[in-house]
Amino acid sequence: MRKTFKYRLFTTRLESELLDEQLGEACRLYKAALQERREAWKQRVSVNYYTEANQLKEIRAARDLGLANFSCCQDILRRVNKTYEAFFRRVQQGEKAGYPRFKSGRRFDSSTFPSYGDGIKLNDNRLRIQGVGQVEVKLHRPVGGKIKTVTIKRECGKWYASFSAECEAKPLPANPKEIGVDVGLESFATLSDGKSVPNRRWYQRAEAKLRRAQRKVTRRKKGSDRRRKAVRLLEKIHQGIKNQRNECQHKFTFWLVQNFATIAVEDLHVKGLASGMLAKSVHDVAWASFFSKLAYKAENAGRTLQAVNPQGTSQTCTCGAAVGKELSDREHVCTACGLLAPRDVVSAQVILERARMSPSNRNVAECIACVV
Repeated sequence: MRKTFKYRLFTTRLESELLDEQLGEACRLYKAALQERREAWKQRVSVNYYTEANQLKEIRAARDLGLANFSCCQDILRRVNKTYEAFFRRVQQGEKAGYPRFKSGRRFDSSTFPSYGDGIKLNDNRLRIQGVGQVEVKLHRPVGGKIKTVTIKRECGKWYASFSAECEAKPLPANPKEIGVDVGLESFATLSDGKSVPNRRWYQRAEAKLRRAQRKVTRRKKGSDRRRKAVRLLEKIHQGIKNQRNECQHKFTFWLVQNFATIAVEDLHVKGLASGMLAKSVHDVAWASFFSKLAYKAENAGRTLQAVNPQGTSQTCTCGAAVGKELSDREHVCTACGLLAPRDVVSAQVILERARMSPSNRNVAECIACVV
């Protein structure tokens, strides 16, 4: 399996300037490739990745491109090609297409070395980057597996290196425990054993700071140094929200994988939920990010992650009877079996029951006789 290890780079002023220059050249190549495709379309000429890649040697020989590594140039052209492939796919599927656009140098924040050892190499706590030199890297944990690619990224004025490595799974000892997880907005997650994880609402807590920071950006003149400083402050607040949310999710998913062999969750259509009246709260709680982290951790640990049909999990009793509830009803009362419990706990138990019925994935009511 592929895993990514992200580390902070501590650069000098000169190294930061050189990295900025490399990203600037990568952005210039991206825009040139995009412009060539636009002009070719007007003339009804077909241009693909290989058409543009064959021009690289001539361009570099004429010293018209300052990007140091040849493989990085190829990766930029692959990025343009993927952008167009995604655009045409959306057109064919009848989705909102969004034609590929030019990127500002301030929004072009990453460059990838597709072959480790070609232009980039890790030596102890130093990362040798072609065109920049030896850069100090904070190795807070060892890089596991065989390194395949390295991406240099700029975030909020800081530099990071992401190593994509091919790793072997490390299964944990066998564990008979099972757990159902019901995600929500009142509580981030409720477990089938009655425990719950509170929803920290990181974005909601920081909204006052964000309002003030956004107001500063709006009042500054576009293109000025003061506006750039205000934008940097706004970026740092958003980055802080992201870091807090990620830390909380990493800790919770790690605990789940360590303590349970089978984890049952709902197969939610998060994108659809994030476009409704609760869009801000759904984005804040970040269910998709949570499921993604849980999936790769479970795969690496040899655990079973079962996603079940979410339809009716909050309107069904563990005995199989239908128990209709409004969103404001927080208690589950079953007149068939007499069960009285918090609705989220019962939903988590129903999710776990559906996972046990896998692969049929039928409703509890179809498989369990109601206790009359």
